[in-house]
Amino acid sequence: MSIILLIEQALNGLQFGVMLFLMAAGLTLIFGVMGLINLAHGSLYMVGAFAAAATAAATGSFLLALVASLVFAAFAGVIVETVVIRRLYDRDHLDQVLATFALVLMFSEGTRWAFGSFPLFLDKPEWLSGTVMLPFGIEYSLYRLTIILVGLAVAAGLFWMIARTRIGIRIRAGENDREMIAALGVNISMLYTLVFALGAALAGFAGALIGAIQSVQVGMGEPVLILAFVVIVIGGIGSIKGAFVGAILVGMTDTLGRQLLPMFFGLFMEPAAATSTGASLASMAIYLLMAGVLLFRPKGLFGGA
Repeated sequence: MSIILLIEQALNGLQFGVMLFLMAAGLTLIFGVMGLINLAHGSLYMVGAFAAAATAAATGSFLLALVASLVFAAFAGVIVETVVIRRLYDRDHLDQVLATFALVLMFSEGTRWAFGSFPLFLDKPEWLSGTVMLPFGIEYSLYRLTIILVGLAVAAGLFWMIARTRIGIRIRAGENDREMIAALGVNISMLYTLVFALGAALAGFAGALIGAIQSVQVGMGEPVLILAFVVIVIGGIGSIKGAFVGAILVGMTDTLGRQLLPMFFGLFMEPAAATSTGASLASMAIYLLMAGVLLFRPKGLFGGA
């Protein structure tokens, strides 16, 4: 593999990691602040993707599609939190798993009823199509580069909000001692709704961004949800910094593993066998990474930090 191709694949891994961070950030906030296991988070990713695809088809505007993904996912998050999730905070995790799994089924069937079983397609705008020339003669997709830059900007804004703003202080306080901030007069129900809506909006935004790369279809959020859980386990539950580092590690490991492992096995195996073995091990690489991190850091890289 040439150095240029390796750098291109590393950029693909960074793009994948940034997308996973948008998904995992909301999930880790929800679990860290509320102590809630939310299996329906992937459905909010799907809602954002479908809202973006439908808005783009109706208006022809990609920017309006992105705004729609944020608004509809956040609105769906508020409805879910106030109608269902609010009744689960004092229940054990098994009840939360069962209730949010039921929400997954409801979202899937509701989306299939509204949009049908066939996938939708979200076209990239012309001004984000094509490639851009990077240093060292690297030609890279302009849209994927835009995802990286937008994702990093969102991550920076999220870090700033958590660390520097009043609402960020309340979120961190709610994560550490929710009873105390409630006693100090903070409306804990409003805080929970806000956190859930923020997490839903981030997931929906990720779904809209990736919807222009792959098809938008029912059930698209569940595989990403599994990876998001891997990310927050690696990074540490409740840690935004951990979610970011974990997402980049998972994105790089998955993308580079799928390219490098078949090449490695190709040195001493037949090409077909090398490709099959390398692909199989590459699909396991992120879980081996998670096991390795937990072996030395049972709470994740930044758990409890």
